[in-house]
Amino acid sequence: MEEDPDAYRILKLRAEILELGSAIRQLQREGLDDATAQLLIARKRAQLDYLVKTNSVSRRLNITDIRRS
Repeated sequence: MEEDPDAYRILKLRAEILELGSAIRQLQREGLDDATAQLLIARKRAQLDYLVKTNSVSRRLNITDIRRS
């Protein structure tokens, strides 16, 4: 069975977002600037949203294609 590369990328992005969230909390506790980490986490969240949306659309298209055949 072939692994879904999008599923792997989604899991990887979620892990990176959790890591960044932890780093941001630590920076905030120490009173340090977290703007760079905030920007990076926003980008990762946008990538994740896009990937999840395109993946769900792709799956719907595949189901539709199967029904037509």
